[in-house]
Amino acid sequence: MHAESLEQADALEQAAYAFIELRPRLFGIAYRMLGSAAEAEDIVQEVWLRWQDTDRATIENPPAFLALITTRLAINFAQSARVRREAYVGPWLPEPVDTSIDPAVGAERGEALELALLLLLERLTPTERAAYVLREAFSYPYPQIAEILQLSPVNVRQLVSRARKHLTAVRREPIDKVEHRRLLKAFLDAAQRGNIAALENLFAADVVSSSDGGGLRGAARFPVRGGNRVARFMAAFAPRFWSDDTITWVEMNGRAGVLVPRGRAGVTLLAIEASPDGIHHLMWTVNPVKIEAFERSRTRASHLV
Repeated sequence: MHAESLEQADALEQAAYAFIELRPRLFGIAYRMLGSAAEAEDIVQEVWLRWQDTDRATIENPPAFLALITTRLAINFAQSARVRREAYVGPWLPEPVDTSIDPAVGAERGEALELALLLLLERLTPTERAAYVLREAFSYPYPQIAEILQLSPVNVRQLVSRARKHLTAVRREPIDKVEHRRLLKAFLDAAQRGNIAALENLFAADVVSSSDGGGLRGAARFPVRGGNRVARFMAAFAPRFWSDDTITWVEMNGRAGVLVPRGRAGVTLLAIEASPDGIHHLMWTVNPVKIEAFERSRTRASHLV
């Protein structure tokens, strides 16, 4: 009996080791699928529970099996999340994560990680999103994606192609990280001074300012659109929004962002989407739940140093 118990303990230890090794990738798949670190963590936890209850002796390829379970759970979760987000109060933005230690959040490439692209992925069906993420971010072969999605390889190729076309049609031309940071710094300088002309010069014509407050009092319920309107909106709030406290620069989702103090109200997390035409989207995360999740991701990152 003692020997049997030791054998079971050893088997569970091996299962835990295999899972921990794959965990960053599993989180990366779920996070890109859902745009929420908290929801991705829930998925990964559920995968771990299922992995413990699985007859692992029958699993020839644990990484493939765990990716399959993660993706299918994420598809189911995404379908219900869409309903919840339709009832979300105000604009919804993806939940940012600190990527200063793990820039790819478990991916071989950093694809489908920037906030602006995660937001665009919401326009795809959950199955299209899964096919795109597995192929573009993690380089899974089409036959394996077909097995995960229970489709033919031909159908998977069509899904990935369709997803690429949808995203290409609306995605802005990217700029490098240095230029991205320069634009964000220039915006902060102009916004703190309430300089409308300087702000307008930084904005693309179709610039949008979105605040994700999840119904929090004081967060804008509707996006502000257009260069002049956004510039005037920023200038109007300049005297009371920007405090003398130090703004904290952070790295989130592979790009520079800032944590802006709001006095006793906590902090706001600011990210931008920009192209050679200027800043297209100001993304303000005010929702305390998302701010706390980002802070947790920063804490996890610091523990890895």
